[in-house]
Amino acid sequence: MDNFIFNETERTIAVRYIKSRRAEGFISISAWFSLIGIILGVATLIVVMSVMNGFRTELVDRILGINGHLIVYKKNGLSIENYNKIVNQILDTQNVIAVTPHLEGQALAKTKNAVTGVIIRGTKWTDLPAKKLLWKSLDKTTIDNFKNKQNIIVGYRLAQRLNVNIGDYISLISPNIMETAIGALPIKQNFMVGGVFDIGMYEYDNNFIFLPWNKAEKFLFTKQVAHGIEIFLQNPKKTHDVYADLNSKLDKIFSIIDWKKRNSSFMNALDVEKNVMFVILTLIILVATFNIISSMIMLVQTKKSDIALMRTMGASKYLIIRIFILTGSIIGILGTIIGAILGIIVSINIEPIRNFVSSFFGQELFSPQIYFLSTLPSNINFKEVLVVMGLSITLTLLASMFPAWKASKISPAEALRYE
Repeated sequence: MDNFIFNETERTIAVRYIKSRRAEGFISISAWFSLIGIILGVATLIVVMSVMNGFRTELVDRILGINGHLIVYKKNGLSIENYNKIVNQILDTQNVIAVTPHLEGQALAKTKNAVTGVIIRGTKWTDLPAKKLLWKSLDKTTIDNFKNKQNIIVGYRLAQRLNVNIGDYISLISPNIMETAIGALPIKQNFMVGGVFDIGMYEYDNNFIFLPWNKAEKFLFTKQVAHGIEIFLQNPKKTHDVYADLNSKLDKIFSIIDWKKRNSSFMNALDVEKNVMFVILTLIILVATFNIISSMIMLVQTKKSDIALMRTMGASKYLIIRIFILTGSIIGILGTIIGAILGIIVSINIEPIRNFVSSFFGQELFSPQIYFLSTLPSNINFKEVLVVMGLSITLTLLASMFPAWKASKISPAEALRYE
């Protein structure tokens, strides 16, 4: 254990070598740049990893806040008859807390001011609480209008695009065709807006309209069928177990899709981006360690006479190696600790910082149209913070070894010949 603890002499000499002196001013400046590089590298890596974690967490929460963990469809895109019987079968499965059938279709939404394509979702008001994020965004008036007045609920961004408020009407035009005496005509119905929802995910807030079940049946020309059945679990980590149970319980005519497969493109893209960003930003720390190598080699050249004197006084090669390893390690450890603290502080306050920078430069730094979320999320994983700190300290230790080895190879006679 004593081999890994630096004694007072080694600490004193190492600290003295780091301090600025007139003769080694350039070396001190190089050491300061190395320290700043490590601080920025560690802080940036922690901030980016935290934002990536937060983005994934927020995205998953919003997906599961409006969709089920598992969704049952009938193969070949057919509607599900006797869906209440299927719902009861699924409710008997362990870990299932809610099962909600739904109707889904596309339509053209038209008002006096705008026309746009939308996704309509028919649901029963008793099934809304299962969609926790959606339910939390609804006020009592909206719920009452949906339940009793059979009004529709519109995403708030969609309401802004269509320029509608509560009490206004939206015309929905279905792609289905209705045969009449004068020929085939598209189905068109007017619906009153009973409220808006805001779950903070651009894709849903900008495109979705929820219709009461009865009105959705009339608009989509369906009766006693469902297009899909959503399953909400108590423990999302047991999705695979529930999937296996349902796969053996339900008929083979049904297809079961979990939320990971349904959103696999998002999840895979996030994992790849996170890994690539980790590798790229680690290079910042690596560049800073090269600065440590260069500054340490210059320090060794400057301190040749000091090293020779210590060797003639009985200092071993091992002592010289320990002194210079400690000199480089102090820069790395100090930079890593400061960088980690800075990274954590920035990660915690990332949204206020984003708002300040956006307002200062007059540019939107986190567009919800691109990133799907309306705020910049952050979720600090302290295990990853420790990994980053360990990586940084390890690289600085490795960077200090070569200059330390070079210092131990200095011959006292050669170094003192011209002194």
